[in-house]
Amino acid sequence: MSRQTLEEIELAVECMKPVLPILQWHKHPNDVEYREITSQYFENLRVYWQHLLDLDSEPGFSLEEAMICAFKRLDSDISLEVQAPQENELMRNIALQVAFSGATACVAHVDGVHLHVANTGDCRAILGVHEEDGTWSTLPLTRDHNAFDEFEIRRLKREHPRSEEKTLFVNDRLLGILMPSRAFGDVQLKWSKELQHSVLENSCDVEALNIYQYVPPNYHTPPYLTAEPEVTYHKLRSKDKFLVIASDGLWEMLSNEKVVKLVAGHLTEINMQKPQLAFEKPVNLGYMHSLLLQRKNRGIASLDQNIATHLIRHAIGSNEYGEVDQEKLAAMLTLPEDLARMYRDDITVTVVYFNSETIENYYRNNE
Repeated sequence: MSRQTLEEIELAVECMKPVLPILQWHKHPNDVEYREITSQYFENLRVYWQHLLDLDSEPGFSLEEAMICAFKRLDSDISLEVQAPQENELMRNIALQVAFSGATACVAHVDGVHLHVANTGDCRAILGVHEEDGTWSTLPLTRDHNAFDEFEIRRLKREHPRSEEKTLFVNDRLLGILMPSRAFGDVQLKWSKELQHSVLENSCDVEALNIYQYVPPNYHTPPYLTAEPEVTYHKLRSKDKFLVIASDGLWEMLSNEKVVKLVAGHLTEINMQKPQLAFEKPVNLGYMHSLLLQRKNRGIASLDQNIATHLIRHAIGSNEYGEVDQEKLAAMLTLPEDLARMYRDDITVTVVYFNSETIENYYRNNE
């Protein structure tokens, strides 16, 4: 955002006027403390834009720098919230739970044909590409940050002494604990032992909050975990038809190629079900009736209106032949919460369709 925009936002807050719609709150039905939390997080965000205003000149970040800075600042806020004195016990407990929990994230920024993807952890972003010969291909835009990625292994080895090389990853997990090697929160792999002890000692009932208090035996040179994202840039082409961003729960069940195939097939079915606008003249009732019957017959196949739902249905309900088994799907969806994690991970999916005409116009106008 420009300095002028930031100044307008700050002035609006000072004058208690409506602020530009820069935030979208995602509220879970069980979030009873919603109002108190939102005010706390809004204040943190305000401190951040005030910090940007305190810079002598225009912030002047490249998009990559802005994304990296935002990720790191959020992780810093998560860590500092729990260390700051907090009279409200409920807020302090929430801050503790947030800091000692972990989350990966993948964010896409689309500006015309310019696509930036920032990834921290083992979420994944892929493009569905419609080739000239009519086939579909997949273009990965992220790397999974875990023990199976050579770049991540080399990065961690550079950041820690040689004496720790054999203990950085144990059983394909960071320090034998965590699958992703980058994440928000999870301060038990970032803070010193002393800081962890100090914060938890001053807390109320840590056990009741279900906070994981385990310091691995080879915990010598923290932090072992970072929230710094890896940012990828891609210039969209007219053959780039859609972007799929999803958490690891989807990719554990479906390959990149299978996901692209499912989305492409869904697109084809949707296009087939669109009403035909070409009418024979003169139009009579018999002709209209036959058109309606055609549309009805095409709609018999069960089709999810939401493509993300379609992907999740296949991820958790597919049999060995790649077809949705309704009995398996029902069983997976009705598992009790404490058992569900043994059979599937949480799954979050976002699918973004691109307008090929807009992309083609961009290249036509900028040749």
